[in-house]
Parts: sequence; structure tokens; C-alpha cells
Amino acid sequence: MDDGVDRTLKALGLDRAPREDPLSYPGAWPTESGLLLGDRLLPLDDHPPYANRTPVLAIGSNACPGQLRHKMAEFGIDSPVPMLKVRVTGVDVGVSAHVSRVGYVSASPVKGPGVVRELFVTWFDARQLAVVDASEGAYDRVWLPGSGSGSEFRFDTDSGELLPGVYVYVNRHGVLRDGTGVPRRHPGERALLTELLGESAKLRKLFGRTPEEFCERARADRELCERGTRLFREEGLVTASGLER
Repeated sequence: MDDGVDRTLKALGLDRAPREDPLSYPGAWPTESGLLLGDRLLPLDDHPPYANRTPVLAIGSNACPGQLRHKMAEFGIDSPVPMLKVRVTGVDVGVSAHVSRVGYVSASPVKGPGVVRELFVTWFDARQLAVVDASEGAYDRVWLPGSGSGSEFRFDTDSGELLPGVYVYVNRHGVLRDGTGVPRRHPGERALLTELLGESAKLRKLFGRTPEEFCERARADRELCERGTRLFREEGLVTASGLER
């Protein structure tokens, strides 16, 4: 399709990958559905289901085209990825209870009765799915049934179709809770790290006083990331997502 619009990720402001710039997490998301094709995001003209593809709900950086391109390019994959914008009922965006080796504290889905969010469903072929599964080492891919099955979840597309269900990556360490004991919501990486460091002297001792120091130290030391993950639990900051299977 040639409509005269520069649809490269750079031109659209979607090229930055949080894996390379942790404080940008979860990265820039598209404003509408699209087809990720190499370095471009094209209009998505057709509708699901997509044959031989697996629907996966993106909670964090997997909705960022720059991040997906980065993951796929690492394995020489440039095949298209449909990214479908959906209105999701029953799922909210929490905070994973682990420090990622790439330098950030990522998002993780939590059960959110009555919560409605606009998120993206990415449709992966078998090879793409294997790459993303491998990149989500701290997560289990869990099936969430949609409407029509007595489910508390609902996935509405812009075309009016209801998806029968989607997969989602649930962090096996659990999620961080807020001061009232319920799952904390992810406000973006810089804001999150500022809050976490301000609340925990032990976390500051490990990772420094600023988000920049946190990311730099985490990216340089796998063992430090593991210590940070253990610290979340030791300080009683961890709760269940409600989506474990």
C-alpha cells in the first residue's frame, strides 16, 4: 500500500526499543491497529481470526513495534505481525515482582474485575511465538477465555467482533502490591522506579537513588537483578495476579 505516508517506525515515533532504552518502557504504542512488517507499520485491513497464528495480549513492551522488531531481528525474522487494538474487560496492567536483566521492572497482567483497557493483541506465527516465548523467561503464557464461555474477560475489536480468548504472559514471581495490599498499577518506568526507590532504603542500597542508576546497575549485573527480585518478596511487596493457572 502506497498512500504517500512514511510508515517507517522512525517516522511514526515507534522505533525506540525499551530493551535498549529501559527508562522508555513500555515504549511507544501505535494509536490504531497495524501490520508490523520489518521496519514499517502498515494499516491493518483485514480482521481476525488469522490462520495459523496465536493471539497474545500485549500488556507491556510487546505492544511497542520497536521492541517487537528488536526481538524478531535478533533471530533474522522479518515476517509480518498483525497488531490488533482491542477493548479488554477484566484485565489491568500491574507490575511484575522481578527485576529484568535488561534493566527495568516490567508490566504484568492482573485480574481487574470491571476494568476496561485499550490494549493490543499480537498474532504470532509459530516461529515468532517461539522467539517471544523465549524472551519472556520469567513469565508463563496463560490462556484467558473470552465472552461466550461464561468468562469474566471480554475482548472487543473495533469491527465489533468478540475474540473467543487470548493468551497473556503472567509473571511467575507474582506482582507488586500497593500500600493497600492490592496489585500495583504500572505508571511507566521512570515514575515506577522513582516510587520504588523512594519507598525502600534496601532497594536504594542495591540499585542507587535514581532511575538512571537503577537501570545501569541492573543491566550490568544479573546476580543483582536476582537479589532485587528476592528483596521484593522479603519486604512483603508481592501478591498474586489472580491470573495464575
